Amino acid sequence: MCNRLCVTAVVLAFGLASAGCRSETPQQEAPAASATESHEGHSGARVYFVEPKDGATLSSKALTKFVFGSDNYEISPVPADAKEARPNMGHFHLGVDSDCLPAGTTIPKAEAGATPGTAGSWIHFGTGSNNIEMALTPGPHRFSVEVGDDLHRAVEGLCQTINVTVE
Repeated sequence: MCNRLCVTAVVLAFGLASAGCRSETPQQEAPAASATESHEGHSGARVYFVEPKDGATLSSKALTKFVFGSDNYEISPVPADAKEARPNMGHFHLGVDSDCLPAGTTIPKAEAGATPGTAGSWIHFGTGSNNIEMALTPGPHRFSVEVGDDLHRAVEGLCQTINVTVE
């Protein structure tokens, strides 16, 4: 009985060890998905925060730079006369202390006169840009980067949420 268990353990260990060995060429590491929330859709398309990273501690004495990235999905300025959404094309939106919105939901715009970056607001990047610098108030914050189509509707599977702390 002991021999069977020992042989089984050795075979299992050898199988696991050889499964970890590969002769593939290493690929460039993509930014890690957030432990909080990350969605993938549209044939492997995804959106993510390049900076800051999930869990980062930031200074309230400096502007915080947000940079967004996307894989397998075209980010483009919204045409001035957009009457319908172009397929497989969109632009970024940054939700401040907001979660991802359900697919198809119109991403709200901040009210006239509202300060960009206030809790619950969404900043639109209709010019096709992928970054912004903002002053943040001390405390914990949650940010969501979400792709919207030309009509500012949330695109299925293209949102990521991170949490940061501002000191």
